[in-house]
Amino acid sequence: MKFNVCAKTILMVQRYLERICDAIDRLVERKALNSFYVGLHGNNDNGILSVADYIINLSERKIKLINLKLLTDLALENCPILSAQILIERYMDNEKSADIAKRHNLAERTYFRRLTVALEDFSNILAKLGFSEAKLLEYISTEKWIMEVYNRIFNARSDDKIEIDPNRLSKLVAG
Repeated sequence: MKFNVCAKTILMVQRYLERICDAIDRLVERKALNSFYVGLHGNNDNGILSVADYIINLSERKIKLINLKLLTDLALENCPILSAQILIERYMDNEKSADIAKRHNLAERTYFRRLTVALEDFSNILAKLGFSEAKLLEYISTEKWIMEVYNRIFNARSDDKIEIDPNRLSKLVAG
């Protein structure tokens, strides 16, 4: 069950990863430019080492997020076609379960069974790629915004109630 929460989490955040990486690029650029102007005026409160450390940390976060996107894409590519379609429509496109069931001419009960199988397929592929439940949780645990999504999924009664507020994302990136 918990592993499916990890799988759902990375599927849901996948659509935001590029936007977060772009925000990280802007933060790095802004910090680098600010350090240049501070250096020109002789005020070195930020210090070159702290600026460099900040930029390195953001760059490492970006690399981790890009790798998470690549991992998600690779796992979806290795899923059976219907499983991948259902997962993409449900978690990445944030479509309602009833709409997906109707589109695929499935009874809702059949859709939910297929969704369960699709999540199991996806989770098994992640495990084969070296991302067990523990490894995946360790990998995402440093990103507060991803852990917020994870906790919301873990505590939710229904997938259809989970929304990610895009306005909070930029605030969480900086944190």
